[in-house]
Amino acid sequence: MSSLTYDLTLAGLSVGGAAALTGIGLVVTYRATGVLNFAHGAIAMVCAYALRGCVVEWGWPLWAGATVTLLVLAPGIGVLLERFVFRPLAVLGGDPAQTLVASIGVFVLLVGGAVLLWGQGARDDAPELVSADPWGQLAVALLLAAGVTAVVRWTRFGRELRAVVDDRQLAVLGGVDADRVAAAGWAFGSFTAGLTGVLLAPYVRLDPYGMPLLVMEVVAVAVAARMRSLPVAVLTAVTIGVAQSQLTRLHPSSWGAPLLQAVSTNLFVVALLIAALALPRVGARDALPRTATARVPTPGGAWIVALVLFLLPLGFAGSDLHTSVQVPALAVVLLSLVVVTGRGGQISLGQAAYAGLGALFTALLAAGRFPGLPRLPELAALALAVVLVAPLGLLTGWPAISRRGLALALVTFAVGVGVSRFVFAQPYAISGLSLGRPTGFEGDRAYYVLELLLLGAALLMTWLLRGGRIGRALAAMRDHESGASAAGVQVPSLKLLAFVVGAALAALGGGLLGMGLRAFDPSAYDPVRGLLWFAAVIVLGADSTLGALAAAALLVGLDAGTRGGVAAALIGVLAVLVGRFPGGPYEAWRSRRRRRPGLTEAGVRVRRRLRPVGRGVTQPRTLTGLTAADVARTPPAPDGLTGPGPAATPHRAAAAGGAEPPQGPPAPDDESRTDGAGGTSNAAEGRVPTHTPAPRTSTLTTHHLQAHYNGFTALNDVTVTVPPGRITAIIGPNGAGKSTLFHCLAGTHHPTHGQVHLGPHDITRLPAHTRTRLGIARTFQQLAVFPSLTVTENVRVGAEQGRTRDPSAVERSLRLLGLDGPVRTLPAADLPTGTLRRVELARALAGNPRVLLLDEPTAGLDTAEVAALTRVLKTLAADGMALLVVEHDLDLVADLADTVHVMAAGRIVASGPPDRVLDAAASQETPA
Repeated sequence: MSSLTYDLTLAGLSVGGAAALTGIGLVVTYRATGVLNFAHGAIAMVCAYALRGCVVEWGWPLWAGATVTLLVLAPGIGVLLERFVFRPLAVLGGDPAQTLVASIGVFVLLVGGAVLLWGQGARDDAPELVSADPWGQLAVALLLAAGVTAVVRWTRFGRELRAVVDDRQLAVLGGVDADRVAAAGWAFGSFTAGLTGVLLAPYVRLDPYGMPLLVMEVVAVAVAARMRSLPVAVLTAVTIGVAQSQLTRLHPSSWGAPLLQAVSTNLFVVALLIAALALPRVGARDALPRTATARVPTPGGAWIVALVLFLLPLGFAGSDLHTSVQVPALAVVLLSLVVVTGRGGQISLGQAAYAGLGALFTALLAAGRFPGLPRLPELAALALAVVLVAPLGLLTGWPAISRRGLALALVTFAVGVGVSRFVFAQPYAISGLSLGRPTGFEGDRAYYVLELLLLGAALLMTWLLRGGRIGRALAAMRDHESGASAAGVQVPSLKLLAFVVGAALAALGGGLLGMGLRAFDPSAYDPVRGLLWFAAVIVLGADSTLGALAAAALLVGLDAGTRGGVAAALIGVLAVLVGRFPGGPYEAWRSRRRRRPGLTEAGVRVRRRLRPVGRGVTQPRTLTGLTAADVARTPPAPDGLTGPGPAATPHRAAAAGGAEPPQGPPAPDDESRTDGAGGTSNAAEGRVPTHTPAPRTSTLTTHHLQAHYNGFTALNDVTVTVPPGRITAIIGPNGAGKSTLFHCLAGTHHPTHGQVHLGPHDITRLPAHTRTRLGIARTFQQLAVFPSLTVTENVRVGAEQGRTRDPSAVERSLRLLGLDGPVRTLPAADLPTGTLRRVELARALAGNPRVLLLDEPTAGLDTAEVAALTRVLKTLAADGMALLVVEHDLDLVADLADTVHVMAAGRIVASGPPDRVLDAAASQETPA
């Protein structure tokens, strides 16, 4: 081995050893708590600064400073974070959405605090804890990995750790002190972060922004280890470190030299991109807090105040006006996060990259340095830059189709870091680049007016994405992605739209920022700032355009009027309080505003004198809007039904063209009943329609289905027919394959073998939203409603996205399910389970389906509501619809179904009429 190769290998081992320490800390924290600690790099930075302060500024011996920093400060930070930030989240259920926001909040808080304490300048006098010999750092990493592995595998604490990770609540019931386990995990993870920081500080730039980002780049090590395997993490870190070092030997003279040089110094960033894209199963649950309140219009007075505040700088002069120029531009950038995050419910930690690209492209086009294009005026350059950057939103939008949760967070973060390292930090892209202002707007006051005009256009675009068909679809996707897909929303296309529009707005704001500063400054679009912007939008209202304006003013105003870092520290404090205020401080405040004060007894008596009290919102109701007493006195209906039916359901598809029959008038003997919310329920108007079979194409069949999960056979040669005009039920014990079969029919899971047909058409590989538009609707065992929308808006989503274009479908569905009273205007978040079941069913029926799939539709309903639901389902079947019910209540199945299939071990073991099949099933284990 040559001397150069050996020296480069040693240098790579040194880098790999430090990266291995980071990977070990991230893996241990994740395994103990389920949290991907985005603050790991910030903890490393704080500990490095603390050691430097002890040794350099206070004159402590190195061993004393290292002892206090690594054995007291670093673990103490971890214990404090676990106790006051993440334990409240674990008590609330460990929602990964809120833990992600809290973790980013801790990152922002520590970075802002470091700027306040130590300033923004880089320090190059950090003490050297371990010599430059790489074997020492590598030995530390190997010893830590071996020790942790031994503890996890062969000690009682390790068994408790695995139990807490698998199921925290079950572990607590088994006598495990989950808080102690989590605290120990956080303490060790913070210790490794501190150790990484003090080892790296002498060899890299020690500043509040650079070191946290440098440490977070090596999160690829933990991702490659699938957040579980410490040996894989160490091996990956060493391999990448050595490879990165060896790449510095190459010195090509071709056009690819700058790119190769960038790769050789940022191989961990490349690895992060690859790992984030190739391993999408790291944290698969939702990554954003789902709002639990209805979309409340911003009061007009608030907009007046905002308008006055944004017009106020026109009266400023000098430095105050120059500083104010940044506010509208930053507000446009933050509006891009409102679109992606607030409207679409998708995480995006890379919006700073799109803002920077907008500024860079504007500067290149204005300078005539963009390949293939002439020099353009500044305004034209800005417009073209927005057009060029918008499609680049697919860099994060396309992975978002198949990724959620931590996987999507990592992808968007990796894209932001990659653009920063491979574009903004390269001399070939930014050397000698300046950026002027448009002609006629050179002065600060004139340019501020231009910014206000463009901000108004951005606000208009954001407002258009809130209302109407697209706005409701975005809200549905944000609130419940699976439910939105089942309602017919084209979720993949909608995600791409959100990211493309978000990239365009970010590029517009970034270009305005660059022209306001009269230069392209890469540090203004640093990925750390992207995390700060994300946290600010979340805590001040992700779905609030006014919140984005307030966040822009806060971020610029605080840092300009006080010491740098105050804004970041304040945003960080608000973000870490997400565990104390579920949904964030802003959501908690808005919910309190919407909560109606209770009445005293005297107030109740006065209200009763003024108007009758409705029953539906405060008393139990059936699915048809009737009380239990109403059900008891309802006379039998034709065709053997136990109650009244609708005069014309919204589901009778005519054989030719699918036209809807006109709504008939109520029969003379019908009785209009008062809706519980004070209105009139028309669920009982008219007689049950005569049986009109649906077209043959409404028959849903499966042929020899097989499905596997990680080597386990969930379905084995299952053939089922769901004919029109009949109710088919599936029962069976736990693990029988009922849910898997249901998902194969609904399109949320694709079988490994066999076909699913709707009439003559093979729909086996079609996604859920496409099946909905073909006429297959479904409900969920766990309610799939959209809490931020009202009852009417929920149903309207099903009508707009389904196969019907009849404008009266919404009203007929509301009337059929007894939701046409005042309850129709209430937000779904405020309604009881029984009413929400009706809302979900009404949404499914509003799309005029041919086939209706019901997954345990009686879950959470009382006896009266179950009886009413039975009547409605029988009416739908009599009208020609094909119904499939997965249910555990054998009595309900006996009363409801025409055909019953019994499943066991992934097979259909019995089929036939209920009276013949259920007797045999009742003698076996209780089905589930």
